[in-house]
Amino acid sequence: MAEIITMPRLSDTMEEGTVATWLKKVGDAVSEGDILAEIETDKATMEFESFHEGTLLHIGIQEGEAAKVDSLLAIIGKEGEDISALLSQGPKVAAEKIEEVVEVTDASKSADIPDGVVVVTMPRLSDTMEEGTVATWLKKPGDSVNEGDILAEIETDKATMEFESFNEGTLLHIGIQEGESAKVDALLAIIGPKGTDISGLAKNFTHGTASAKPVEDTKVTIEKASAPVVKEVEVPQVASPTVNSSDRIFVSPLAKKMAEDKGIHLSQIRGSGEHGRIIKRDIENFVPSGVGVQSNVPFVPAGTEQSESTTNSPMRKAIAKRLSQSKFSAPHYYLNVEFDMNNAVAFRTQFNTLPNTKISFNDMVIKAVALSLKQCPQVNGQWFEDKIQQNHHVHVGVAVAVEDGLIVPVLRFANEQSMQQINVAVKDYAQRAQQKKLSQQEIEGSTFTVSNLGMFGIESFTSIINQPNVAILSVGAIVQKPVVKNGAVVPGHVMKLTMACDHRVVDGATGAKFLQTLRGYVENPVTMLA
Repeated sequence: MAEIITMPRLSDTMEEGTVATWLKKVGDAVSEGDILAEIETDKATMEFESFHEGTLLHIGIQEGEAAKVDSLLAIIGKEGEDISALLSQGPKVAAEKIEEVVEVTDASKSADIPDGVVVVTMPRLSDTMEEGTVATWLKKPGDSVNEGDILAEIETDKATMEFESFNEGTLLHIGIQEGESAKVDALLAIIGPKGTDISGLAKNFTHGTASAKPVEDTKVTIEKASAPVVKEVEVPQVASPTVNSSDRIFVSPLAKKMAEDKGIHLSQIRGSGEHGRIIKRDIENFVPSGVGVQSNVPFVPAGTEQSESTTNSPMRKAIAKRLSQSKFSAPHYYLNVEFDMNNAVAFRTQFNTLPNTKISFNDMVIKAVALSLKQCPQVNGQWFEDKIQQNHHVHVGVAVAVEDGLIVPVLRFANEQSMQQINVAVKDYAQRAQQKKLSQQEIEGSTFTVSNLGMFGIESFTSIINQPNVAILSVGAIVQKPVVKNGAVVPGHVMKLTMACDHRVVDGATGAKFLQTLRGYVENPVTMLA
């Protein structure tokens, strides 16, 4: 009889676990004592041993997914055993299940839908994602699909991610074409045995549900797609007269497929990903040795009107939606100040003479903001309809420009970090933001935001509040100009700052007090070393 394996409690404080790696796959023989998976708890990553023998018939939690203790982890039984009753009556998964059974209808067809058909829906790949865009299909209808194959690239509001199949079969239907967008849970694809007629299913399926009246006992498995796991593919290295040979090459599945399609040997490419991993852009930018770059810009006669349209990306749509909501829901007002930066310029010059030390003016401003927020928690708050929440932890969001728009990585407990630590963290976040490698946790949870355009020569500007924050600070360039000191006109360095405030939470006097506190730190940066 088949045995249900649940998520074990591997520590006294463990409430949920994450499957880091499966050591067995569906169909594999399992002996007592075999390691089924590596499970990450709140304290460590531990090997999970099987106490049963048989065949692994079902995996309930995919790699990288988390679930509560006692959730359905796997089913072990005899090869070919029917476990449909266990799947429908077994322990409920606390998190969203990977599979569920739904009834489907086809008024024009009386025959049962064959077993093995899998409906893949548009996954929710981030907490703010409401729709996704299929950037590229790596498979076309009729192609065979193996578990682990990359089906498509899906563009969300935050990144473009490779979407991996957790099933095997033939790609029978594509529900969303390249360049098209669809809501989460919309029909993305159907996978099943070759030659299966799924015309009725594709027609009746709408956003993860079926329509009309059910046909008796007609069932189909629906895969609730989870965040894709991007695996590194190891391929043999072939020696080349222009490339140093080594034992192996690391390449993403998508890059490997693109290289095969273009006839490019991977030994010719130097990877730009982490640890030299070859990724998509390396294939796109590859130019064979000795081949010149030819311009593909068409000749345009003088006086010809020309325009170009670009479809809004999910990130651009999300930015537009969130900023519009912020601007028209929060009553903005603005406070403008000009700081004397002479001491700050001298402090930074002297500070950067220390060995292995380098800080920027932006690092100094972030540190000053974090210290000021501790003294002015009202500016570090959040508006709710029935209350105002003042945060006593300081998580400063730092606006970073990326190709598709803007992203705000978060420096957690910024007031507790030194200026050198802030410098290292901001550089790392900015680099990984450009590469779309920031995790969800690194871009959420800010209590205040700093936006700096000074490096672009912008002297003064205003920003829209990054809700749920109640204020945002816009930092301009440091400029040298004549200033009046002690009744005399002398050369000086000044910097303009503008703070946008949500008047529901931050009154004018409160905002002014914060800026006074900030001035004390910025104009006397040695006080931030205490």
